[in-house]
Amino acid sequence: MAFENLSFENLSFENLTYDVASLWIWPLIFILSGIIVGAIFEKFILPKLIIVASRTKFAGANIILTSLRRYVFLWFVLAGFLGALYAAPIPESVRKVLGTIWFLIAGFSIVIAFAQTASDLLTFYAKRRKGILQATTMFKVLIFTVTIILGIFIIFKALKIDVTPMLAALGIGGLAVALALQDPLGNFFSGLHILASSEIRPGDYLKLDSGDEGFVTDISWRTATIRTLSNNTILVPNLKLSQSIITNFHLTEQQLSVPVELGVSYDSDLEKVEKITIEVAKAVLKDVPGGVLEFEPGFRFTKFGDSSIDLTVILRARDFNYQYPIRHEFIKRLHKRYGEEGIEIPYPMRNLYIRELNPTSKKG
Repeated sequence: MAFENLSFENLSFENLTYDVASLWIWPLIFILSGIIVGAIFEKFILPKLIIVASRTKFAGANIILTSLRRYVFLWFVLAGFLGALYAAPIPESVRKVLGTIWFLIAGFSIVIAFAQTASDLLTFYAKRRKGILQATTMFKVLIFTVTIILGIFIIFKALKIDVTPMLAALGIGGLAVALALQDPLGNFFSGLHILASSEIRPGDYLKLDSGDEGFVTDISWRTATIRTLSNNTILVPNLKLSQSIITNFHLTEQQLSVPVELGVSYDSDLEKVEKITIEVAKAVLKDVPGGVLEFEPGFRFTKFGDSSIDLTVILRARDFNYQYPIRHEFIKRLHKRYGEEGIEIPYPMRNLYIRELNPTSKKG
């Protein structure tokens, strides 16, 4: 002990105060240094590093620094406390207990930081590369949770804590929890199935058998979020979504056929009608954003209608959302061009023939 060299014969209050202060001066310096350096690094140095990282070719550097930003100050403070712990004049048994507490705090903060960074990185690359990985809330939470669990096991292993009894208790308790939380767990595992199958992805346009339809914006552990064309939000439980009959307009490809039906007068020159209609369709696909320029518009006369010869024109859009401006512009341009060329789009008409009864055939 540091106090063993003190002599009670010449002991005075001033000397005792000075000796105690001299023993604790280095621990205080370590703690204050950790706080000051951590604050400077967090407020001034790290923001500049993030700006530099954002200009590099490696996009993940910016994500890593941004994710770690919230933990940097804590780690500097913990480093200061670690130095103070070894410099402080305290019994070894106390030092050991405080060291274990320090290790738990530092270990859990590192595990959480690593889990957050891994989750952000994988989500970022999932957005850039479409495939099995899907950038959804459920995917992010799943990566975060798995990393946390693995980190906790590593910390317990480092502290030589046997996790076998914990696993046994979790196994027994998990059965009771599963029975009590059937619906939440059903939604959770249904969400995992949806993510793994890649049959429904964020950005896909779905039409459910209930009649609801819209773009998938997110899939969480409980619900799938669908945004309708009127900008409303529909929350569908994952279990119900997995059991529904769904039309996915983005499978197997994102491009979409846009059929337009109309009719022309029986007096029209059908060869001229076909030529002009295809010209207008090609111009629309070229000029309107979202049109597939390399697509050859389809044209077919379909039937002899009651007042017109009916036909169908097929255009193609790059995405479900583009079909509306393409159809809108095609109808406007075609109507104008038909008017210039003298091609009539007749109103629905019916001819009624009234037969007059023979007056001599009246009864009586």
